[in-house]
Amino acid sequence: MKITSVILTKNEEKNIIRSIKSIQFSDEIIIIDDFSTDRTVEMAEKFGAKIYKRKSAGDFAGQRNFAMEKAKNEWVLFIDADETISEQLKSEIELKIKNEKLKNKIEGFYLRRRDFFWNKEMKYGETAKIRNQGLIRLVRKGSGKWIGKVHEEFKLKKSVLYTERLKNFIDHYPHPTVKEFLQTVNYYSTLRAEELQAKGKKAGILAIIFYPFGKFFLTYVLKLGFLDGAAGFAYAFFMSFHSFLVRAKLYQFTKIDKQSS
Repeated sequence: MKITSVILTKNEEKNIIRSIKSIQFSDEIIIIDDFSTDRTVEMAEKFGAKIYKRKSAGDFAGQRNFAMEKAKNEWVLFIDADETISEQLKSEIELKIKNEKLKNKIEGFYLRRRDFFWNKEMKYGETAKIRNQGLIRLVRKGSGKWIGKVHEEFKLKKSVLYTERLKNFIDHYPHPTVKEFLQTVNYYSTLRAEELQAKGKKAGILAIIFYPFGKFFLTYVLKLGFLDGAAGFAYAFFMSFHSFLVRAKLYQFTKIDKQSS
């Protein structure tokens, strides 16, 4: 059985070569590019990737579903531009999809992800769940679809379809600088607030004040983020700030709607 690997990109020239090199074992590489203005597309084409330009409009599930339609192989592997497939995971994937016993049984695989932040491997706090439980990232084509514009996830068509969790890791290298982390938090908090507003959700002053504190306490204290040292504190702080921005922006959007109606 063959694999198509998919990467979504927008101005990822710093990351794209590292990411593509990690999936060279794939039979097909697809890049869904959100009209990058840097050298992302040029660099990806040098490695034989197929490029599809498509405006995301903040809908990352739509981008991934579009990519799955374009994939020509039975299995589709999704990674982000700031992620790589470890050598151990590569070997595990190849063994699994060639296993005849799984041919008509497994429809998707959970892939565990370990984050490296400020040159430190994060083991606790915000990233612990994905590290331990993983995300569905390797799927049989047609077994389901991606849902949710932001923080999208793969949903199988039927709950009875089988999945399996692999042992080895995707490696994730997010937010190499404070500036980039803040830019990312600002961008994704706007998309998340817009998504919540579209669902009719609202945020009051109490949520704006207390939710971020609760988020920080949960990830830094209860989930032991403090064990990751300074990097753990910074990660917990920035993600609680993300929670603050989501609710503050949602509150603002709601007020603007009321004033315009």
